[in-house]
Amino acid sequence: MRHSKISSRAAVLALLGVSAVFGVMLGLILVYSINLPQMTDLERYRPSTTTDLYDIHGQIFGSFADERRVVVPYSEFPPVLRAAIFSIEDKDFEHNGGINLVRVAEAAYEDVHTHGKVQGASTLTMQLARNLFLSSQKTYGRKLQEIFLALEIERRFTKPQIFALYANQIYLGSGTYGFEAGSEYYFSKRARDLTLPEAALLAALPKGPQYYSPVRYPDRALKRRNLVIQEMLIDGRITPQLAEAAKAAPLGLHLESPPNNQAPYFVEEVRRQLESEYGVDEVHSAGLRVYTTLDLNLQRAATQALLDGTASYERRHGWKGHLENVVREGVQLQDYKHPDWSQTLTDNGYVHGLVISTSPARITVKLGRLNVTLVPADWVWTQVIRGTDLAQVGDIVYVKVVSGADTSAPHVILQQDTGAQAALMAVNNADGEVLAMVGGRDFETSQFNRATQAERQVGSSFKPYVYTAAMESGMKPYDTVLDSPTTFFTAGGPYTPHDYEAGYRGSMTLIDAFAESRNIPALRLADKVGIKNVIAVAHRFGITSEIPAFLPVAIGAADLTLAEQVGAYSVFPNDGIHIAPHYIRRVMEADGQPLQQPRPQVSEAISVDIAREMMVLLQAVVQRGTAGTAAAMKHALGGKTGTTNNYTDAWFVGFSPSITCGTWIGFDNRQSLGDKETGAKAALPIWIDFMKVALADRPNEAFSKPNAPKKDIQVTTDSDTDGAPTAPASSPDADADTDPDADQEPAKKAPEPAVLQPGELRLPNDMPASSEPPARQQPAAPIVRLPPPAAPATPRPKSAPAKKSPAVTPNPPTP
Repeated sequence: MRHSKISSRAAVLALLGVSAVFGVMLGLILVYSINLPQMTDLERYRPSTTTDLYDIHGQIFGSFADERRVVVPYSEFPPVLRAAIFSIEDKDFEHNGGINLVRVAEAAYEDVHTHGKVQGASTLTMQLARNLFLSSQKTYGRKLQEIFLALEIERRFTKPQIFALYANQIYLGSGTYGFEAGSEYYFSKRARDLTLPEAALLAALPKGPQYYSPVRYPDRALKRRNLVIQEMLIDGRITPQLAEAAKAAPLGLHLESPPNNQAPYFVEEVRRQLESEYGVDEVHSAGLRVYTTLDLNLQRAATQALLDGTASYERRHGWKGHLENVVREGVQLQDYKHPDWSQTLTDNGYVHGLVISTSPARITVKLGRLNVTLVPADWVWTQVIRGTDLAQVGDIVYVKVVSGADTSAPHVILQQDTGAQAALMAVNNADGEVLAMVGGRDFETSQFNRATQAERQVGSSFKPYVYTAAMESGMKPYDTVLDSPTTFFTAGGPYTPHDYEAGYRGSMTLIDAFAESRNIPALRLADKVGIKNVIAVAHRFGITSEIPAFLPVAIGAADLTLAEQVGAYSVFPNDGIHIAPHYIRRVMEADGQPLQQPRPQVSEAISVDIAREMMVLLQAVVQRGTAGTAAAMKHALGGKTGTTNNYTDAWFVGFSPSITCGTWIGFDNRQSLGDKETGAKAALPIWIDFMKVALADRPNEAFSKPNAPKKDIQVTTDSDTDGAPTAPASSPDADADTDPDADQEPAKKAPEPAVLQPGELRLPNDMPASSEPPARQQPAAPIVRLPPPAAPATPRPKSAPAKKSPAVTPNPPTP
């Protein structure tokens, strides 16, 4: 009887204990599940993806991303990669229910009490839940939430869907997310093309992307990769022979070039425009495809021409020395990293290096992870014989990679960087598309864009607006103007100018005065027509900078940007039509829907007759004037040199029938370039080097004949999904059936992501495995109908310091 009572009492207590445990469990479930994300959030999940920039040939040259990710479907992840991931992360993924209770208990204990990590403790589904919805905080509560979410994910999604979500979400280091982006970064190939050792290396990274980084810690990465291979062997996923060969293979990294390094200044211009039009979040996370106007082949030519041109200028002025020394600044050699070292070395490229040892006949320079050696032949131009007299340990030197950039021992030669800067910009005359743009010698050390942001005194490159105003007042190219001493009585007092060349020519035709860039004839013409009229002409050409109404402006005492000058000069070969330079052709959303783009700004700056009269003058500059060295190209060319007082700025802006290009060289602090460093000497050679490449496939170009019909200017306006124009730019007085507002399609927005159905996976950029962005073809475009000449543009406010009085620099040199 007593035994029965004890048994009954024990049963009651056990029942109460079980009830208590059950209640606690229910309470925990309620507490930790009440605020969990709803699965509808995952069904509508759209990961942050990369916005890619394409050039006119369909090549990707830049991108924007908060998270560098390329989303691909399950079918794009090859079996070898899936096998590697399963073996190291979740051996039973294809059969488990999303959790492994034994390993979860071990993981929870280790995380909370020892801060250790149990290999494979969480399933892929649990890792996905944690990465998408939970923090990395190590608590029992988070682990319970992870379990609840994993069970719910397994209930709502198929295994292929779960794997695809995981494989596109996981972080793999170096700013890359997902195995497709990781494959492209570490191996410069698609994930579907991975070999066994490569797949194993990527599968090794999720556990510790920084700790096992193959870039920073290759030994750790190699050991971890071989552990993955061993686990694959144990699981029977590969043969012993394959495992042995894979373990013996090197890491085999083929790092993708840093994004945006081929046209960094152009990329920044596009970024600013996109963010202004669509917002920062859309640009950096929505996976847009941006088809730009850049020609990557010409961009490379522009960069090379600018770097070679500035290096040639530096060598002309001899070795200056005075190198920056990091040791004197208290920096340890092993700790120093130059911004240039993030770039991939290329033959004929320029890079800064750190001197780590010197001797009379040898200088050793560090270039990132490489050490290179210079011998006397590599610095002979400096006329310094001993290496120890040339550089000291800790000096920052500037070198050119002559050859072997892809080897462990490239050949470099010493160059000099005293701070001289340069800029180049080229546009397609027919549509105003910017084909190439370089805003400085080194984007890594200075992001200031000297093509679009620097307002510099333009010297005689301003004179075309003076002569255009004179032509509009009735003068002709063969009319004469007097080149003789004179004094102008201005509001600021008497002004007595001088020519750059000694002596005066007396009576000259406008052609000769312009070709020789004589100052006094230009001032006489500006005084005759009125400097305000000259400035009004410049504004019609697209110049938006504020220009003071002082007579010395006629010979270049005005600050303009290179971009303004290039856009303005394209008016002449375009028979008087101004098309504002622009950078973007079309923008596509991740689902292929086009976003509406602003139309190019088109206006008639001057009449066709005035444009062709000015072409006579501009061609004379090349044929027999200050830019005569360009005549050796044997091509139809025109343009104008410009040099400012004390040789602080050197310009050449010129054109062929198809391309207008401008070059500038100077110092940011406006110090002198040196005696006789004119536009013809310093800027024109850069222009010639670029235009030789740009015109190589256009041998038979010719400008319009005097009595030929007006040139048809083609402008791509609103575009549909395949890039074909849908509407011509038109004027208010155009025919009714060309009304630009009629039938205009509104901007399209991406549709709300559809809810996933069982067995289905929809992801942004979910393209067929073989699809690649199509090569962008230049579409046929309609003829533009233009309004009468526009009123002068409203000058934009200047952000730069106020200009000096023109009286300070009244006589800028002219060549």
